[in-house]
Amino acid sequence: MCGIVGTFNYHVAQPVDPLILRRMLGAIRHRGPDQFGIYSYEDERCSIALGSARLSIIDLGGGQQPISNEDGSLWIIFNGEIFNHIALRLALEKQGHHFITDSDTEVIIHLFEQCGVDCVKHLNGQFAFAIWDERTRRLFIARDRFGIRPLHYAIRNRAIIFASEIKALLADRRIQARLDPITLDQIFTYWSPLSPRTAFQDIHTLPPAHWLEIGVDGDLKITPYWRLNFPEEKCATRNTVEACAEELRLLLLDATRIRLRADVPVGAYLSGGLDSSTITALIRRYTENRLETFSIAFSDDDYDESSFQRQMAERLGATHHVITCTHEDIGWVFPDVIWHTELPIMRTSPAPLFLLSELVQNNHFKVVLTGEGADEFLAGYNIFKETKIRRFWARQPDSQWRPALLNKLYPYIGSLSTGNDAYLRRFFGQDLENIDAFDYSHGIRWRNTARSKRIFSEELKQVISIHSSIPEHEIGLPDDFANWSQLARAQYLEITIFMTQYLLSSQGDRVAMAHSVEGRFPFLDHRLVEFANNVAPQNKLRGLNEKHLLKLAVRDLLPAAVRDRPKRPYRAPIHRSFFPHGQPLDWVTEMISPRQLERSGVFDPRAVSALVRKIQRVKTLGETDDMMLAGLLSTQLVHQQFVQDYRIPKPIGDDDDVKIVIRGRQLSSA
Repeated sequence: MCGIVGTFNYHVAQPVDPLILRRMLGAIRHRGPDQFGIYSYEDERCSIALGSARLSIIDLGGGQQPISNEDGSLWIIFNGEIFNHIALRLALEKQGHHFITDSDTEVIIHLFEQCGVDCVKHLNGQFAFAIWDERTRRLFIARDRFGIRPLHYAIRNRAIIFASEIKALLADRRIQARLDPITLDQIFTYWSPLSPRTAFQDIHTLPPAHWLEIGVDGDLKITPYWRLNFPEEKCATRNTVEACAEELRLLLLDATRIRLRADVPVGAYLSGGLDSSTITALIRRYTENRLETFSIAFSDDDYDESSFQRQMAERLGATHHVITCTHEDIGWVFPDVIWHTELPIMRTSPAPLFLLSELVQNNHFKVVLTGEGADEFLAGYNIFKETKIRRFWARQPDSQWRPALLNKLYPYIGSLSTGNDAYLRRFFGQDLENIDAFDYSHGIRWRNTARSKRIFSEELKQVISIHSSIPEHEIGLPDDFANWSQLARAQYLEITIFMTQYLLSSQGDRVAMAHSVEGRFPFLDHRLVEFANNVAPQNKLRGLNEKHLLKLAVRDLLPAAVRDRPKRPYRAPIHRSFFPHGQPLDWVTEMISPRQLERSGVFDPRAVSALVRKIQRVKTLGETDDMMLAGLLSTQLVHQQFVQDYRIPKPIGDDDDVKIVIRGRQLSSA
């Protein structure tokens, strides 16, 4: 696991300033503090410099980057892991390739030499990498199928500058951070930006499952190599649920085994729910790996699941580590979290995970397995059940008992769980009979979140109105989307918008790598995903029983109390974290001050004041107001940290372990 950076000056022979590259690496030192690497090339037509900050996990002694092929014509920097690298290496050796390291990084470079851009189709892993071809003077960059590992880029003055994190891009003074109004509109609607947008204008993210190629002519090509696909509703596999459960277990077992490959200890997150408990149980049952688990407990009982965590850890005989989060812990760490997410967020959920990765680091672990992906691909979320109930209700919209099925669906959201029947009917009855709408599953959530935009400034609202687009076009749906089952359509929206853009980023890579911890996700093995997508919907969501197939597949591994308990999504307190005892934390006071609100220009000070008065007046805040507060504070922090007060990072120095490779004409010194 690493962080990568690079600058390619095409059309011009202007050298890349090595000090800038070292500053870029300094900005992402947290991603790879163990070793650094720099590759540079310059000729009469172009110049390029690539950098790597390495978190050593595979081939600790020999895997330092950059790495080349046999004749030095191809060079790679790599962030991530290739879990099938052993099988790929054996196949490549049979084809005549020679290896000098045991790293998975070297496997990629030889695979590219053998297959060209199609190399990505053979990789089972989580990755973002860049390959420079000295012979053709072309740069190739690729990102994994689900966007587990980040890659951002910007085009400036006949140069492409790229990095794992935006803060590294900003180390190049040609790139200035400006908040993107369209992205803010998207976040305050969908909870996340839509790729390729980032929080900042003219800074892009390479979409998941895409590769980018650019040569000295400056012709930029971005191409998808894989897509999330579901069969037509009538074409889902008709295998028995028992046969599907057996296949799922075998796939999940192999996905877990290969993700335990490392030359350092591997731990596991244990939330107390079905998904993480399944992964830890597979590790204990089928491997000889040492098992240490890590969990979050909350001082607030409304969010705490520690009793289930302890029960599972004791059953497995795991060495268990717990961090207990208070409201104040979340509030005080939130600015650090936003420095790493580089994005406004509508929740505080990344904050406890930020503290959890610190616990992992303090116990000298670099790698953890987690349960992300099971809810999305095996139908675990309540939004899937909600959609099913609403479609059932829509057949008889005047029914008195059909909407009653919704009453206990969201016991953790006070405004819904305690609402009377009339309130629930109004809330869930929005566009009830418009069952063919592409956003039937998510429309209520998006409209409810969009109410948070009422605190936007009039200037921002005006800009957004000018650039507004049709949501269906903005999201970009597959041509055959309408032919999928209602569950598949809901899954697609949840996966491509929420999971890839938020869950695996702000709540995944960013808060884990903030403390040099790599997360691995067996449920996101693309073989398992492709299998799950072809399973009949009723085998994933049986009635209102979520993840029926997974429960069947692991029924002998987990205690019934863990396996069969109702889904409880991971959440964290919001307003009580920022306003403990009714008073704002010091930094909160600063962020909502008239001076700071005027500097960002994003929010209406009067609307913000009204929200603050409401928080201090009531004991319970509604879900929309809670999200509004998180969005407000995180946006203000993003502006303050990256637009207003960004400081050029300290460069990596000569005291660091740095491998330097200079090719072509020697680059000019800084």
